[in-house]
Amino acid sequence: MPIAVGSQAPDFTLKSKAADGLKDVKLSDNFGKKQTVLLFFPLAYTGVCTQEMCDQTGGLAEYEALGANVIAISVDSPFTQEAWAKTNKIGLTLVSDLNKTTTKAYDVLFPMLAGIGDTAARAAFVIGKDGVVKYAEQTATPKDLPNFAAVKAALAK
Repeated sequence: MPIAVGSQAPDFTLKSKAADGLKDVKLSDNFGKKQTVLLFFPLAYTGVCTQEMCDQTGGLAEYEALGANVIAISVDSPFTQEAWAKTNKIGLTLVSDLNKTTTKAYDVLFPMLAGIGDTAARAAFVIGKDGVVKYAEQTATPKDLPNFAAVKAALAK
């Protein structure tokens, strides 16, 4: 079960690939400024994950209109994420949780996905400007997508 609505969101600083190397993405940088949508996904280069991130890239303007920043988190390396994003024209901020500390902090670790190892489960969180979890969902299986209508409704409140 993911961390509960009403909880203080665990802060993190994770690496993202930038044109000039790696950059730090810190959740608390949004506190007091914007809401944040966190999208945990199992692995780059898989069908459901690619479709989800491409679809959400297409809806970035809607998230921005709701005053939200979107951060997508997987256990892939930032270099893998960058290549995948370029190949699939993914425009979301992708961050690497290679050591799984953030995935564990949000309690969305998926053990032994397809027998290859632990990954992030598919999950969505809305974090308010105050750093409090406003919405939390982990899907029943990695093949299921989060309820994005509910995510947007939580942002609109």
